[in-house]
Amino acid sequence: MTGTQSLRPAWTPLTIGLMVLGFIVWWPLGLAMLAYIVWGDQLHDVVRDGKSQFSNFGATKYAQSGHRTRRRATGNAAFDDYRSEELDRLRKERRKLDDEVKEFEEYLSNLSMARDREEFTRYMKERDARRRKSKSDIDDAEIIET
Repeated sequence: MTGTQSLRPAWTPLTIGLMVLGFIVWWPLGLAMLAYIVWGDQLHDVVRDGKSQFSNFGATKYAQSGHRTRRRATGNAAFDDYRSEELDRLRKERRKLDDEVKEFEEYLSNLSMARDREEFTRYMKERDARRRKSKSDIDDAEIIET
């Protein structure tokens, strides 16, 4: 019997020794070994399910990003036509919404620019008034001295 044959998810002397050694070296290793002993038989199912979930998640994200995915025919021509018409309608709606978002962002940008322009104009008027006041104060001081 080789080491790989006895390293199976069961309470064997090898797995118990590796678990204890794992707890001594670094506790998460021991915990991982304990999980392998207890749930190792189901590990292949979990990995397979995880891969299928991940591949479905990736395909969903790919489809949501606007890339076309290959459509599978259902065998019912009427339903396939209906589906393609609905998908086209949804694409047009999506484009319309995207255009509205752009218009609103432009509106906000213009509004912000107008607000900035108004604040800058007010600042310039106040600055000029302060300069005029300080210049008149200097002129008044010169008149008093002479």
